[in-house]
Formats: sequence, structure tokens, C-alpha cells
Amino acid sequence: MADQAIVKIWTPQPLEPAVRTTIERLARAPDVRHVAIMPDVHLAAGVSNGVAVATKRLIYPAAVGGDIGCGFAVVALRGGGGPLRRPQAEAIFAQLPSATPVMRHRRRDGPPELLGGFSIERLTARDLAAHAAGDGRLELGTLGRGNHFLELQRDDDGEIWLMVHSGSRAMGQHITSHYLRQATSVGGGLATLDVESDVGRAYLADIAWARAYAAESRRRMLAAAATVLSDVLNAEPDWTTLLNTDHNHVQWEHHEGEALLIHRKGANSAAADAPNVIPGSMATHTFHVCGRGEPTALNSSSHGAGRRLSRGAARSRIRRTDLSRQLADVWIDPQSASRLTDEAPAAYKDIDAVMRAQRDLVRIVRRLTPVLSYKGA
Repeated sequence: MADQAIVKIWTPQPLEPAVRTTIERLARAPDVRHVAIMPDVHLAAGVSNGVAVATKRLIYPAAVGGDIGCGFAVVALRGGGGPLRRPQAEAIFAQLPSATPVMRHRRRDGPPELLGGFSIERLTARDLAAHAAGDGRLELGTLGRGNHFLELQRDDDGEIWLMVHSGSRAMGQHITSHYLRQATSVGGGLATLDVESDVGRAYLADIAWARAYAAESRRRMLAAAATVLSDVLNAEPDWTTLLNTDHNHVQWEHHEGEALLIHRKGANSAAADAPNVIPGSMATHTFHVCGRGEPTALNSSSHGAGRRLSRGAARSRIRRTDLSRQLADVWIDPQSASRLTDEAPAAYKDIDAVMRAQRDLVRIVRRLTPVLSYKGA
């Protein structure tokens, strides 16, 4: 590795050559002081997912990613004990698409309003405000495709939890594109914004907007899905247990007495005693954790198991019958099953190995098993 940046790695296996190349490029980039590689690291454009990066002055949008504010929200449900039966699962899947749409709310239903700290007026550019008035209104409280999901889980004590994984949807992409057009190329597909410039300050402001938008979107989905589960299972959310975090962001933090810009792309914040969530796959455990505040990891941890196979490789290698076998104990919507092979458990790394690799980064508080998984396809 280059001498310019400190690089620390927590992986259960050696890095893939393509991932190592992206890390070496990042370690040589201007103003990069420290790079921490999480055990779920996997290849992505510009900067791989599962990486935390510290700089002093320069912002790297590629080290945040396009889905700004993507994260997890969980809440415990009281009631609804016992196994989930087929009629109940079918009733849930019948109602979830309208309660928590995958892509957009229907215009004739009236899109949800943007309120409070993420009102349109807080965006710094006219074109971003226009996108928020269109895509932003219609996508608030919607799930998205890919690895985003809404899941019913049961912990080892038999308690039921509801979890959602989603982000800022099209708004994150619009914000990222807007600022990449104004960024300075530093080679190798990387570009920067100066935090002390007007553009850099505006990016941080719009990042904060997108994170608040994503958090509110997750909260609305939990509330809408909880209404469905109350109707079907007679289970009510205990909002005192709500946890809502994100893993695609950049923010000022103090590390060893120095103010640094900490970028996380697919990496949880794991400050000392900070709660967070680390899911595996549709058929494997999710873990509720507390951070240990490991400074050499930039107070970070993995945000999941990480992909073992690219989506294209998973589609070519994993058959529908393989998916059905891997999800034998988890309810999924049969209408979307044939399109979910790229999200099959076999496409992901071993979550237990990932958790062992980061024992010095997080402490496990609770282990949960998936019962029902709702995904866009």
C-alpha cells in the first residue's frame, strides 16, 4: 500500500484483486489520511462498498455513493406470537405493495408531503428542489429495488421485530450527479469537492437533507407496514425501541483530537456504545449491535454480510430452485421469487464469518432470524 494513507483491514479472507486495486488508488488520493476496510467489502464503482475514509479538507462523493443516507430502521412489535401461517403471509403480501410501494406512490392517491427538516426549501439548488417536488414527493416512503427490503424477524427470545433497509431513492442520485458535475478530477475515476468552498459547503448541506429524507422515508415505511401487521397479526409497534441509522454519508468527527471528514460507504458508525444493525441475507441472521469505538476502524463496522457474487454472476449461477431451497423457512412473495435470484443467500458472504472478523469493532446485543421478507424485483 502507498505510504500516504494509513490502511487497516478487517476481512475474513484476502481481498479480491479488483477490490484491492480500488483501495490502493484511494490510499494514494489527495488528502486521504486513513482508510478502514470492513469485512463486508465488495467491489463498486469508484470506491468499493464497505469502506470508511478520513480526509482533512477534501470531500470524495464516490466514498459516499449515490444512495445517500441508505440505512436501516427497526422497531419491536408487541403481540403476534406463534408461527406465521400461510394465510397470514398471503394477507401481508397482498397489502404491503400499497402500504409500502417499491417504486412510487400513485399520483392519484396524492403523494406524501415533505415536511420539517427536509423541506424542499432547504435544498441549495433550484434543480434539486425541482427533483424533490417530483421524484422526492412520490418516492418518500417507498422501498426501492436491489438489496433494499422490509423484513419481519424473530429474536432468540421469541420477540418479533420489523426492519426496513432503504435510502434516499432518486434524490440521492440527483444530488450526487449535481455535485459530480462541479467536482475536480484527481485521477483514477475519483473527484473531490473542497469543504471550504461554497460548493463543498452546499454538498454537506444537501447530504444532511438527503439523510433526513431517507430516515423519514424509513420511518414512514415502518409505520405503514406496522398498520398491516396490526391488521393481520394483531401486533403493535413499540416505538420506544425504534432505531434508525444510515451507512452512506460524510460528516465531521473528532478522531484522536483531530477534526476529520469521515466518509462511510456501506459502513456503519460504530462509536462506543452506539447501537446499530448488521443484517446477513434473506435466510440468515441479523444482528443488533453496539459499537466498540475502535479508532483504527474510524469508529466503523460492516453494514451487512457483503456480496460474494455480483448480480450478474448470481443470476447466471443461481436457479429459482436454488433460491426456493435456500429460503425454505422464510416467507417471500411468490410473484417476485423468480426475479430474486441475484438476492439469494448464496450471493452473500457468510454473516457469521463477517461478525467474527469484527469482534473488536462491535458487540452483539441481539440475534434475529428472518420470518418474512418483502423485496422489490
